[in-house]
Amino acid sequence: MRRFFQLVARAWRACFVVALICTTAASIGCNGAEKDKPFWQQVKINDLAPSRKPGRSNKQSLKTINFSVYIFEIPAENITALNDIWQMLDGSHFAKEGKMGSLDTKPLRFNNHSAFTANFFSIGFGRLQMWNNVADLLRNAGGKKIETILLLLPDDQPQNITIAKLDHKQSVFYISSAGSTEDADVGPGVIALQIKAERIPPQKAVCKMNAVPVCLSYAKTGEFPFDPLGFSVEMNPGDFVFIGPEKYISHQITLAGLFFTPPQSGAGFSSPADQPAVRCYLIVCTAISN
Repeated sequence: MRRFFQLVARAWRACFVVALICTTAASIGCNGAEKDKPFWQQVKINDLAPSRKPGRSNKQSLKTINFSVYIFEIPAENITALNDIWQMLDGSHFAKEGKMGSLDTKPLRFNNHSAFTANFFSIGFGRLQMWNNVADLLRNAGGKKIETILLLLPDDQPQNITIAKLDHKQSVFYISSAGSTEDADVGPGVIALQIKAERIPPQKAVCKMNAVPVCLSYAKTGEFPFDPLGFSVEMNPGDFVFIGPEKYISHQITLAGLFFTPPQSGAGFSSPADQPAVRCYLIVCTAISN
């Protein structure tokens, strides 16, 4: 048991060092706070690149599948720029319901593709070499990075990315698998994106990532998964998925509104604080340790 905690401590120390290096590098040559820098200057292609393997393997290292999650906003008036990103990436072109099959190389799979799109969720799959083109489109749309989250996932162990806070009990509306409008009475708690990943034997550099929106109660009475909006994808280090809204949603009573409309739109911009904005998510597989 003591050895297990030693391994966990080492992993977290390594995570801290990586975060410290990234923060230091981002601050070099800056005259202001990082949040004042444009998004595309904060996320370089090297940030998305797979982690280098050490010269000598450490058998005591904690085996994890690592992701970087970038959350950013663009002005709502520029939301049409996302259409160019969806066309560039493989999302809608290769989306298909059902489980992944070894003979089918199309990357994205949905629990229910009709429900996913009916809830105004959009997604695209990309590879490392495509990032500069995506970054150009985000730059032209006025995108700014809001937050970076590092995930170290043991095989099939979920972690949650907080999307929105629910200060009190409320109804969250969404479209079900049957195509009907349903409401979930949830809160107080948080809306989150739950992510887990697992290796795909015998391949050493491929994982399957599963993600599903959930509501987590502060009272720890359980979780409410929005299963129809779940998806999965096979990823190599350097691959990424880009998630955003199909259109601007001005309220926070639907699942899409909570996901993609910031509680205080425009908070990250130099323009007036009441400027509407949309939020998007970039999830990058950075390493698969063996």
